[in-house]
Amino acid sequence: MTGAAAGIPGTPRVLRAMNDRAALELLVTHGPLTRTRLGELTGLSKPTASQLLARLEAAGLVRATGTATGRPGPNARLYAINPAAAHVAALAVDQEGVTAAVADITGRTLGEHRVATPAAGPRAPQDPVGIVRTAVAGAARAAGIGLDALHHTVVGIPGALDPRTGELRYAAHLPGWHFPALRAELAAALGTPVLVENDVNLAAVAEQHHGAAQDFDDFVLVWVDEGVGAAVVLGGRVLRGTTGGAGEIGYMPLPGAPLARGGPPAAARPDAGGGFQKLVGAPAVVELARRHGIEAAGAGEALATALRTPGAGERVLGELARRLATGLASVVAVVDPELVVLSGEVPRAGGERLRQLVEEELTGLALPRPRLRLSGVAGGPILAGAVRVALAGAREAVFDTG
Repeated sequence: MTGAAAGIPGTPRVLRAMNDRAALELLVTHGPLTRTRLGELTGLSKPTASQLLARLEAAGLVRATGTATGRPGPNARLYAINPAAAHVAALAVDQEGVTAAVADITGRTLGEHRVATPAAGPRAPQDPVGIVRTAVAGAARAAGIGLDALHHTVVGIPGALDPRTGELRYAAHLPGWHFPALRAELAAALGTPVLVENDVNLAAVAEQHHGAAQDFDDFVLVWVDEGVGAAVVLGGRVLRGTTGGAGEIGYMPLPGAPLARGGPPAAARPDAGGGFQKLVGAPAVVELARRHGIEAAGAGEALATALRTPGAGERVLGELARRLATGLASVVAVVDPELVVLSGEVPRAGGERLRQLVEEELTGLALPRPRLRLSGVAGGPILAGAVRVALAGAREAVFDTG
């Protein structure tokens, strides 16, 4: 076979590569499989399945993990993805620090590390590249690997990304991070391809794969925390908008909220500007609770107290539910999703009681009647989504045996 012919669809080399990828994806999805079962799922003959497994084992992509018991005849060997075939790094950035996680190719998290970011100023400018490298290096050490073992990195950041250039936009609350070469410099520092992605979009990815939005192609994730935003997923794909600003509902004008004149750059901090964020963000929840006689240091504490306080607590939850429902009505009236997922500190702290109240308040505000669920992702949804996207990138490269 000539070199040119080797790349022609339908040639043995291409078919082998296609079979290899199909087998690897099945092992990711199903876990350890016998040669016979893998042949059944791929439609390959036993000899071909045996050759495939031998080829992947020699390449370090799969390994024998034991035998299948409880079946008639000799015990069959089980094969699984080799966890050491690739590793990825995932990061979640916030105003107070950066959390990094390192996972193997199966998706198992091996180590985490957090680095606090110094207060920005003329004498203490933030160094995003250095902070990210320190966080990833710490997570890699916790995982027992070196930086050179990483294959792909995804960074979740609270800002809009230009879908054409990947440049960070609308992130004045993260001084030092807003420069065109951010992704290139991160890639050079880490030695891997780097994707910088909006954090709420990553939270939606996590919900899609192992959270409340499994089996839903059309849904909206509404993130209510220090800041407020949304991820709009239509046909299984995240809607980004022309400038990457789709889902920036924190700046959406609503009755009772000051206007965020000048757009997101002028209102990038959770305590600045106006719009929906000023009504339901964590600082607004603390203020709402205070006005009803509930003193708390944060939104989580305020809502926890409200849930166990008759009278005043009920009024806090009722008012917050009305505010949330008013904002959600504007979103669902335009997008008409099948599902709305509530995520972030405020919905998590308000729990099922707050969800029920929002659902009741939403009735009649908009014609669409989507299902309303709390986040189903345990732990940090942003970090979980970043791991998922990083794994997709690593597997695309590592599973290409052609």
